[in-house]
Amino acid sequence: MKLEQSDKNFLFSETKLPDVFFTEYMSQASGDYIKVYLYIVFLSKYNKEVKINDISKTLNIPFKTIQEAIAYWEEQEVLIKKNNGYIVVDLQEKELNKLYSPRLTSSPETALSNTKNQYRAKAIEEINNSCFQGMMSPSWYNDIDLWFNKYGFDEQVMIALFRYCLERSALHRNYIQAVAESWHKNHIQNFTDLDNYYAKQEKLSLIKKQISKKLGLSRQLTQYESAYIEKWVVDYSYTMDIIEIALKKTTSKSNFNFDYLDKLISNWHEHNLRTTSDVNNYLAQMKVQNQNKKALEKQTNYKSFEQRTYNDLDSLYANN
Repeated sequence: MKLEQSDKNFLFSETKLPDVFFTEYMSQASGDYIKVYLYIVFLSKYNKEVKINDISKTLNIPFKTIQEAIAYWEEQEVLIKKNNGYIVVDLQEKELNKLYSPRLTSSPETALSNTKNQYRAKAIEEINNSCFQGMMSPSWYNDIDLWFNKYGFDEQVMIALFRYCLERSALHRNYIQAVAESWHKNHIQNFTDLDNYYAKQEKLSLIKKQISKKLGLSRQLTQYESAYIEKWVVDYSYTMDIIEIALKKTTSKSNFNFDYLDKLISNWHEHNLRTTSDVNNYLAQMKVQNQNKKALEKQTNYKSFEQRTYNDLDSLYANN
């Protein structure tokens, strides 16, 4: 690949990057993707045809990774595909367009002045200082202002949102918005709501570990298994004491699965069993009922196979 030097001596030429690249894009991209972008920016100064295979050889990065990197920067709207190549977008101009898009965003000063009170302005400033070392990009002001209005968070929750994402090294818009959506769905608006949410999540996490240990699982719970447990703990408000009664019943099942556990616990919930005493009394009643059924079947020498399906109570409590 041949490149011509600019009028300026190549030794003294330079490739400039706006600060917005570091505040908006660098933290979200992988190292190889960043290398590809920087090299493309460097090459774009010369307006020469460049082959992906040449970039791959020069950077010592697999051809497929180069393709994935280019596709990634296209998604970020940093590269624009044309018939004969790509346009490297001016990042400063891109951010400027964000700031002045009608009705969707506002300048940092406007965002601060439009806040309900000075507490919100202080919260935004706190996020800037604690999460961005005072170097927050202007576009973040708009996002924060919009999220305040969309989700109804108070100032402490908004600060906690950014710190939560920072602690997980995920301080980028998509992740922050996903967490914000989750908090909003859980009716979090003030710090008390958030504190209660954390307590519930901590309780849920503890119960998941206890269940895995009691079942002897050496693997991580699947997404579906975790969803079952969340239903029992969050939706049904069941404690580990009640769940453990169900776990003990799995010892008689050779083909145990979480579906069986869920049917069992959901049946208790449907019968409004709230305590371990309620559950144990119900199990005792089911045991007597099953014994009476077996005795009647023995006397009449008749078995109703249609009733003995996996979904029926007979099947759930057959070995009670």
